[in-house]
Amino acid sequence: MISNRILQTTVDGLKAISRVDLCIVDADKNVAAKTFDNVSECLADAINFIDSPAESQAVNGFQFFKVEDDGNLEYIIMARGTSDDVYMVGKLAAFQIQNLLVAYKERFDKDNFIKNLLLDNLLRVDMYTRAEKLHIETDVKRVVYIIETKHEKDTNALETVRTLFANKTRDFITAVDEKSIILVKEVKGNESYEELDKTADVIIDMLNTEAMSAAHVAYGTIVNDIREVSRSYKEAKMALDVGKIFYSNKNVVAYNRLGIGRLIYQLPIPLCQMFIKEIFEGKAPDDFDDETLSTINKFFENSLNVSETSRQLYIHRNTLVYRLDKIQKITGLDLRVFDDAITFKIALMVVKYMKYMESKDTF
Repeated sequence: MISNRILQTTVDGLKAISRVDLCIVDADKNVAAKTFDNVSECLADAINFIDSPAESQAVNGFQFFKVEDDGNLEYIIMARGTSDDVYMVGKLAAFQIQNLLVAYKERFDKDNFIKNLLLDNLLRVDMYTRAEKLHIETDVKRVVYIIETKHEKDTNALETVRTLFANKTRDFITAVDEKSIILVKEVKGNESYEELDKTADVIIDMLNTEAMSAAHVAYGTIVNDIREVSRSYKEAKMALDVGKIFYSNKNVVAYNRLGIGRLIYQLPIPLCQMFIKEIFEGKAPDDFDDETLSTINKFFENSLNVSETSRQLYIHRNTLVYRLDKIQKITGLDLRVFDDAITFKIALMVVKYMKYMESKDTF
């Protein structure tokens, strides 16, 4: 069904160039768009016209037209004016609405195909057959982006993204749930992952300025064939989740840069619990005070460099050594030793993952 906003824009445009008043009534007998107020006086005639076999009809100063799709009535158009152009303008309106119906139907068919493609609901033979019918190329490079905004059913954000890619006819924008927007984007031969990052940044900037909506963007790997699009979608979904757990300070997360976080995300919770219990004897590695945790994180950021870490924390080198000795005494792990540092870093990430999964289970 065409949106009432598009229909109103259509009749307003025709009124501006012809001075012919127009009204569009849908198949449910509701007024969808109009350029005059006293619609009620002609509505009864329009309803009678719906039941008539005529394609067009002149009644009480109005010219009526039917717009059908596959034999089903979709709209009634009413035209009124003082010039001889009323019939021509009404016919033109019917023609434009008919073309809009075709375009919307094609977009709906493509949208439905893309949704089923993402969700892996198509057999391979059906996938290629339907793609050919819809004039969608099957052997071009593509990548899937997932755009998540603060609000569910964010129609402003969806329209902003559609506007941004309106000229890219081989890109597809859809949604499979109420929380996120999905972009299936064609990747040109010379485009790198750095270029994909730039695209994500543009999307975030546009949503901030145009839709006044903060967003997070995740994307999968580049695939070479349409049958692999669902894989890129699953990768983007994982990247979005892993980004929330381990990289919450980033607005753009790429699947191919998830690192060890991707491995931890796929661990079963019982195995995580066993790991923490064995290494820390049931204690949580993040139970330290904020000062100690800040020291640990900064030490990791500086690749276990004591001098640089103490400089950035504005503390004496001996103070940092004292804190590291204290951590070793409590946990049995010396963070200055690479293997122990890796164990502690993984433990911190495992605890983050467990807490995230626990919070998901409570909703």
